[in-house]
Formats: sequence, C-alpha cells, structure tokens
Amino acid sequence: MELGVGLIGTGYMGKCHALAWNAVGPVFGTKIRPRLVHLADATDTLAKDHAAAFGFEKATHNWRDLIADPDVAIVSITTPNQFHAEMAVAALEAGKHVWCEKPMAPAFKDAMRMRDAANASGKVAALGYNYIQNPAIRHIKRLLDDGTIGDVYAIRLEMDEDFLADPALLFGHKNQSASGYGALDDFGVHPLSLIATLFGNLEAVMADLSKPYAARIDADGRPQAVETHDCANVLIRLKSGISGTIQLSRTAWGRKGRIALQIFASKGTVTYDQERMNEFQIYIAEGPAADQGFRTILTGPVHPPYDRFIPAPGHGLGFNELKIIEANEILNAIDGRPAHLIDFAAGLEIERAVHAMAHSHKEGHWVSV
Repeated sequence: MELGVGLIGTGYMGKCHALAWNAVGPVFGTKIRPRLVHLADATDTLAKDHAAAFGFEKATHNWRDLIADPDVAIVSITTPNQFHAEMAVAALEAGKHVWCEKPMAPAFKDAMRMRDAANASGKVAALGYNYIQNPAIRHIKRLLDDGTIGDVYAIRLEMDEDFLADPALLFGHKNQSASGYGALDDFGVHPLSLIATLFGNLEAVMADLSKPYAARIDADGRPQAVETHDCANVLIRLKSGISGTIQLSRTAWGRKGRIALQIFASKGTVTYDQERMNEFQIYIAEGPAADQGFRTILTGPVHPPYDRFIPAPGHGLGFNELKIIEANEILNAIDGRPAHLIDFAAGLEIERAVHAMAHSHKEGHWVSV
C-alpha cells in the first residue's frame, strides 16, 4: 500500500522529513510505503531543485496546489511557525493527514483552529516532537511506570543552545514577535513534550523571561528592538503534584542541543542529557551506602526501536533516526494501530502551557494552566 507524501518547506526540517519518509519503509518494514509525490517551496526554481535532490515527483511554488493534489495523502509541514495554522487547517479540510513541525502556531486561537480541524477531519494530525521517540526516553518511561525509582516528587529541565549567543548576529525572524514568544515556544516546547510524555500535564506555572540583547543590527546597519525573549526561567506544578523547574536559553555559549532532565523520586534519581542522547544515568538507593552511585546505561538493541537500526549496543542513534521512528509512528496511526505521538489535541495542551507562562511573566504571578 502506497502513501503519497507532500512536503511544504525545504529547510533543515524539510530535509529531515524527506529523509525519514525515504527510510521508514526499509528500516521498519512497513506495509504502508511512502511515495514522495509533491514538494512546495517559495519559488519554482527552489521547488524543482529540492524536488530533484529529495526525490519528489512534482514541484510547485504554490502550496495550495500541493494540498489539492489527489495523489497526496499526507502533508509534511516544515515552514516557519507563523504559516503552520493556515497550511495545516487547509490540508485537514482537504482530507489529508498532517505531520507538522512544532510549535503549532504563535497565536493560541490558531492552535485551537488546528486542533478543531483535526478533530473534524478524522485524519491523523501529528506534531514533530521527535525527542520523545528516543529509545532512552522510552526506557525511562518504562522505569517510571514500573516504579523502579519510586514515587517522583520533583523534576528539573534545562534546554540550552547558542545559536543566538553572539550579540553581533543580525536581526532576524526569530527576533520578531510574529515567530512567537522566543525561547518558550521556539524550543521550550520540547521539554514540555518530555514532561507530557513522562509525567502528564501542567497545573500551574510562574515564569520570568529575559532578553540578553535588547537590540540587534539589521542588514542595513540599523538597530532594531528585539521583540522576543531568548531566556526563560519557569517554576512548574503538575496535576499529579510533582513540582519542578524549566530553564531555557537560546544564548548559552557552548551549548548546542542540550535538554538536561533530572528526575527525583523516593527510591532514586534518573538523569539524561540530549547532547549525550544515547545514554542516561540512574541511581537507586539500595544496598550498602558505600556501593551506591550513578550507573550509566548505554542504549542498544534491548531498548526498542534501536534494534531496527543497529544490531550492536553503544553505537548510537542520531536526530534523523528519531525522525524516522516518528514517521513510523505516524504510519502506525494511519493504519489504525497504537502510536507513540503527540497529536494536535495533546499538542494544544503544550501550547496552553506556553501561553500561560507568557501570561505569568506579564502579570508577575502564578498562572493556572
């Protein structure tokens, strides 16, 4: 059975989606086989060049033509955040499945439109939260469900990168409010996706946002006020009673893709860092005190679905492999099987938390999610 794929957007994430759709069949032996049908980019030249490079049959500069294509059954959306809602809603109303990169949309009302369109369509509508697909994260979830470290009472999450650390960088779209709040929804949604997957939804938040650089120079040499916040510090309380913190920075020199998770429980602790994504650490408080300490667990074939890629432990998976796993989960959902995904309904709760954090910063107090 073939599944016609349409791709809107050909940047880094567009290429990731194309690679995932090409690889998911051989890696997982899926009975649904994606076929790269139609690609849309800003100009005909860009679209044709990327279609040839990625392996798509057709190309267009008009994304609506792609959505109208009867050979397209699922639409991958990897455009800037402000275009997600219009494209996703149009695709769902046209009867297509949707795989949309995170976050859903800068405005909460648009995220709600996306959720409502997904509910009305009956189609699969998934968000690109691929970090939850990591075999290490899946195993940590099993440890929590099994009670291996007891009852969790606190969590700490940090996400840091340095792509905006240089004050000499030119003013760009990530400095404009049209892209969202900044670190909160640009990538803070990834820690929130881990929290939702491992622990459930938030109940209340208190946030403080900051701008390390209040202005940047544009391409014409003129100073422009930075409209987004590159750093965030958030106190969180979950519906389960767990308390915690989230700290975010897009200006942290030396940090390239860090998501540091610490889980504190009644019988032990688990730690994980995305920059070392093929391992995690566990401490279990049992036995003689002199023998206790953290153990490092390297992922391998015993941590599914690592075994689909490599038959030997310790060799490691990467970001693109997580997208392939995510593509397989989407095919599971389309085929009516259980799927490990964050759909538009669950994604809306992440968006709700982001907007509550922004509101908390503005008002200066705790806000209910």
